[in-house]
Amino acid sequence: MESLYLLIPLSVLLVFLIGALFWWCMRSGQFDDLEGPAHRILQDDDSADAALPQNGSELKK
Repeated sequence: MESLYLLIPLSVLLVFLIGALFWWCMRSGQFDDLEGPAHRILQDDDSADAALPQNGSELKK
């Protein structure tokens, strides 16, 4: 029973700390764009310019 006097306030404090951390993350924009960086690497335009023919000879088949 005596351990509950310590564990219950510690658990309540832990819940408030986790809630404050989650609130700070939401307010600072940590969860705004979750898919953007994942799609950005797939939409890299550097390799598309290198694949185009320079003189157009491959287009006249």
